[in-house]
Amino acid sequence: MKFSLLFPILFSTISVNALKIMPLGDSITNPGCWRAILYNLLNSYHPAAQISFVGTQVSSGCDFFKGSYDGRNEGHAGWLATDIANNGHLVEWLKETKPDVVMMHLGTNDVWRGIPTEKIIEAYGKMVEQMRGSKRDVKILVAKIIPMNPGNCPSCYQKVIELNRAIGSWVLRKATQESPITLVDQWRGFDTARETSDGVHPNAEGDQRIAVRWYGAV
Repeated sequence: MKFSLLFPILFSTISVNALKIMPLGDSITNPGCWRAILYNLLNSYHPAAQISFVGTQVSSGCDFFKGSYDGRNEGHAGWLATDIANNGHLVEWLKETKPDVVMMHLGTNDVWRGIPTEKIIEAYGKMVEQMRGSKRDVKILVAKIIPMNPGNCPSCYQKVIELNRAIGSWVLRKATQESPITLVDQWRGFDTARETSDGVHPNAEGDQRIAVRWYGAV
């Protein structure tokens, strides 16, 4: 298992308080049982660390996973990145939770609704500014989102490829030394036929893959 370089850097600057991580997304994040797997990976491999997931949403369940975990998150099923950015939702969530790290997997519903890639990227930029407005040195992890192949959207698969390509170049422009952005490739190797329940939402196998990819970047 790959150990992260970011993790000790974060803990050298956060003092004795728990490191607050916000999982931000849509229905892939909540219920998203990958959060349970990730939480326990972090605690298993860094037992001395204090880690707290934060968010205004709380979820449990994950019947296939028997360990305990911090179920707080900011996953909102059906929500669009563009709506979250443009309607001030994230600003309110940040005020309430004050995360040190934000890990974001967003854009699936925007693609599904036919929102142009440039509008989604514009929303990403606005959300990053909102995060930095809350904490100027916030650490941000942004996913290349998992592929999607729903029966009612034959063009979605290719549109996700286009979005992910744009995310990669956007990260290079938007990252700063004080508030770095880490690109996490959740797309690579993900098989919608084997690792989703419906062409969009991860099953247990998909959750495992997502958690391990996040872990390698936290």
